[in-house]
Amino acid sequence: MKCKIPTKYFFLFFCFAFLLPNSSLQSQKKEFVLVLDAGHGGRDPGAVGKFSREKDITLSVVRLVGDLVEKRLPDVKVVYTRKTDVFIPLEERASIANNHHADMFISIHVNAAKSSAAYGAETYTLGLAKTQSNLDVAMAENSVMLLEDDYKTKYRGFDPSSVDSYIMFEFMMDTYLDNSINFATDIQKQFTLGAKRFDRGVRQAGFWVLHRSACPSVLIELGFISNYAEEMFLASNSGQNEMAESIYKAFAKYKKNHDKKLNYTSDDTLPPAQEIRQETKQEDTIERKSDSPVTSVNIKADAPVYKIQIKASPVQLKKNHAEFKGLKDVEYFKEGGMYKYTYGAETEYQKITKIKKEISTKFPDAFIIAFVGEKKITVAEALKYNK
Repeated sequence: MKCKIPTKYFFLFFCFAFLLPNSSLQSQKKEFVLVLDAGHGGRDPGAVGKFSREKDITLSVVRLVGDLVEKRLPDVKVVYTRKTDVFIPLEERASIANNHHADMFISIHVNAAKSSAAYGAETYTLGLAKTQSNLDVAMAENSVMLLEDDYKTKYRGFDPSSVDSYIMFEFMMDTYLDNSINFATDIQKQFTLGAKRFDRGVRQAGFWVLHRSACPSVLIELGFISNYAEEMFLASNSGQNEMAESIYKAFAKYKKNHDKKLNYTSDDTLPPAQEIRQETKQEDTIERKSDSPVTSVNIKADAPVYKIQIKASPVQLKKNHAEFKGLKDVEYFKEGGMYKYTYGAETEYQKITKIKKEISTKFPDAFIIAFVGEKKITVAEALKYNK
């Protein structure tokens, strides 16, 4: 029986191919590829303030981040989607990342709002927008495709102004989600501690450029150009340097953890291929715990089980912790050094979506995950079991 593998996962197989014993790169450390994307450009100015434009701010910050990485992390290859004031289609930006086999994709933007009172920095990962404000930001950034000829054909019928088009991201959010969220969280911490910006948090929404990039990816909104004080900061040399330094520090931490997981040694050599394969297998093993067993469904060993992830924490939380907002029967599993807390357990996708809707007011950023036995799989893979 032939098995069709989604195009998006070919990149993963490409990466693992380098770990085989006969690989010519076995004796040296794989170059980490960082793709930096300055939002908008050329005939697309992006958001416009009283005296500055989004496309100019993003390009300046991207170049500053790139300079810092190239000077301080020589084992990282920096690729830019643009280094000048040119228009680059959304699809082409993602293609640049994929063609260079990117390990991380960072898209930098500047926000705008109808109210001049809005301010602060926020970082997005791919997902279904849980709030209207998140959806508004995604629609604004995706609307760039309207400047392209025959965009409906090029973007497979996706309409950036239609709410219905964004439902697709419900099934595409979890391939690189954990790494993206961890990185986004560190970016926000650096913005708060280093640049002293107001923290608007880590959010999820359906950004086309993140969906099409086959690697962990984030989209950063540096601040609001519609707020005069924030525009002054973002347009200044000192403000741009502070934001760039914050992004660099978060990336340096991510890169250090990335190298640690791959067990890179100080002499920049890879460990034997067999050891790497064993480590990968260990990281795929997920420890699952429950304070009170879920008995709402009779689970077959080979049947996918859908759950709702409501929280992730670097430390274990008590079962009656305030973060659970009164929910009972909360389970957790450990993955990537984090405690991931879930609620509900259903073998039918429709039932778990109903539960997610019921708790959406308390947990607007919750999302559905799936398991087969002890193995975590994507929701898209789980849905195929029922066909």
